Amino acid sequence: MKTIQLTLDQEQAFLNLKENRRNLFITGGAGTGKSFLIQYFLRSQVEKIPVLASTGAAAIIVGGRTFHSFFGLGRMQGGPEQVFTEALKNKRLKKRLNQVSRLIIDEISMISFDTLDVAEKIARALRANDEPWGGLRIVAVGDFAQLPPVSQSRSKEWAFLGEAWAASEFKILHLTEVMRTEDTDFMAVLSDLRYGKSSVRLKHFLKTHTRQEVDGDVTRLFPRRDQTEAFNLGRLAEIPEISRRYETIYSGEQRYLERVQRDAPIPAVLELKKGALVMIRVNDSKQRYVNGTTGRVIALKDEVVTIETDRRTLEIEPFTYSVQNEDGQEVAFAKNFPLNLAYASTIHKIQGATLDKVHIDLLGLWEPGQAYVALSRARRGDDVTISRWSERSILADPMVKSFYGIEVEVPISEEYFSEEFNQV
Repeated sequence: MKTIQLTLDQEQAFLNLKENRRNLFITGGAGTGKSFLIQYFLRSQVEKIPVLASTGAAAIIVGGRTFHSFFGLGRMQGGPEQVFTEALKNKRLKKRLNQVSRLIIDEISMISFDTLDVAEKIARALRANDEPWGGLRIVAVGDFAQLPPVSQSRSKEWAFLGEAWAASEFKILHLTEVMRTEDTDFMAVLSDLRYGKSSVRLKHFLKTHTRQEVDGDVTRLFPRRDQTEAFNLGRLAEIPEISRRYETIYSGEQRYLERVQRDAPIPAVLELKKGALVMIRVNDSKQRYVNGTTGRVIALKDEVVTIETDRRTLEIEPFTYSVQNEDGQEVAFAKNFPLNLAYASTIHKIQGATLDKVHIDLLGLWEPGQAYVALSRARRGDDVTISRWSERSILADPMVKSFYGIEVEVPISEEYFSEEFNQV
């Protein structure tokens, strides 16, 4: 196994995680190793520190719980005040909050400020401590330049706009050294895109990488789910081989089964053919592949699927994705080969993955950060091609630019935002 080596800014962040008792916000662009750092830190700790994810899908990937379930928020039915009132009656929640001293909140950008505010208020009340978060130490992780909280309003409810964020007095640790790529020109382009800077070099990159179509093993990224599903099934149908279907095994408490069926990164029925392009949806502990590695299927058996990547031949075995309840106990699981068809994916579903090659449709975007998330999945600029784009593809939220100390040039008009997030 490779010797794990941290970058210089990761080393500084690691020391702060170990020794600094302040609340911390670990941020940085895509590929700077935020999640890698947290996993490295957790392995060094004797104490079991809960990892709370912003969504169910993210919780399954990181092996943690959702932020909402841990704090007993449900779906925020009735609004913050009612949620807070109900939480005061929750004896299990009180016990849970008093059994821990630290919490890690992953993908903080996708948690709205009213959700963060009520959770902080609940922690203070149930821990009977007037300090922020009732004295809990909070480590928040994420990048506000990526995907925002889902909101029914057109204004983005970023966590940093709320009272809890201000009260937490986070020390901000901004990782800048990119682990995913050593392509410095591409890093500069991504930096411009991250902050919505319509620079000459960014537009030159988009123009020179525009292709109507590409050949070979290239994953397409679309804004919408229906585009993705149609493309995947269409390409699979073109392969003149007999398909093999692997049904996902689901088990667990009834009320959690719907959650694992929805959030696990695998379909209910995985249909594959020899020669199909597939994507691995889990990180390998032996570092032979990562979430996002693609390859061609060369053999299909009952207990193993063999795929060939650019680097090696891999025998992939079934994997179990678990759902944890609010107390961190496994209550449901989904078991199948950790594979998806890789001809296409939505931009939202691919966040956190690293792709070998990618062909991206940048028209029809509706969220700030979507284009940045899409392009930053690649390791090198040469691995990226664009099918369509416009000036409106280069979109960053002015409040995020202000938060990170970037000069705000042109406000985003309200017409840029729509209800289309429901189609993801």
